Amino acid sequence: MNPTEPQGPAVPDVPADDPAGDPDKKSRAGRNLPMAIGVGVGLGIIIVGTLLLWRQGFLIIIAAAMLASVWELRSTLARARGITLTWVPLGLGIAATVICTWFWGHRAQVVGVALTALVCLVWRFGKGATGYLADVSASVFLAVYLGLFASFASLLVAPTDGAQRVLAFLIMVVCSDTGGYAAGVLAGRHPMAPSISPKKSWEGFAGSVLLAMVGGALSVALMLDHPWWQGAVIGAVITLVATMGDLAESLIKRDLGVKDMGTLLPGHGGIMDRLDSLLPSAVVSWILLTAFVPVG
Repeated sequence: MNPTEPQGPAVPDVPADDPAGDPDKKSRAGRNLPMAIGVGVGLGIIIVGTLLLWRQGFLIIIAAAMLASVWELRSTLARARGITLTWVPLGLGIAATVICTWFWGHRAQVVGVALTALVCLVWRFGKGATGYLADVSASVFLAVYLGLFASFASLLVAPTDGAQRVLAFLIMVVCSDTGGYAAGVLAGRHPMAPSISPKKSWEGFAGSVLLAMVGGALSVALMLDHPWWQGAVIGAVITLVATMGDLAESLIKRDLGVKDMGTLLPGHGGIMDRLDSLLPSAVVSWILLTAFVPVG
């Protein structure tokens, strides 16, 4: 779950005796907010700088994030469910899919995900039948969730104006997170999905939609030179998709019985705890930006 997710007055999402972090510095989201902001700003500077100076380097950042996610999930799934990921072919296949999509587009996506899944099926043979279905199901799921979804970010950055497209996408997602957090903390009263994520509120969701529409309108108009209303529409849709992605990961974490997917990002949890809204949003961003702002 994002550290900036919309907040309401509902009960905490994790046990009260959770020792992580300094309680004096935690936000109502249950995170060390100064640490989370610092890490977020640092990552943002790296990403924006790479996009502006060497956009191909953005592929390296995506691939590295996917490899780190596989490494984290390897430990989390084994500890929580005894699931053994075929992490070597999975990580290499996902990274290759992300990078090759820059060169060969949709063909690389299809071939990359299919080959990764196939190799994972065969790689697991050596451990026998016990747990085979659970292990390969998790591996194939991640080949799609990480490999396929992340490769849409490669499609976003590939055109000559790819840096602007990715920045517009990131601005809308960040605006969605920020608007949701601010509105939720200030006015959150009505839980949105109490059985999944008790802290999410409808007021926070409204704040997410509003600020993402503003961010989308400005970024599409100023960076991509297209009508502002197109950016507003994209921002609204991205907010819906990002929220669904966040809720989906909350369900996964509840199913596994874990608070975070990992610990690599101080103040945020794991890599996957930051990618939950970005991955599905990358897919929808590419679809809508391609429809509204055709590649020249």
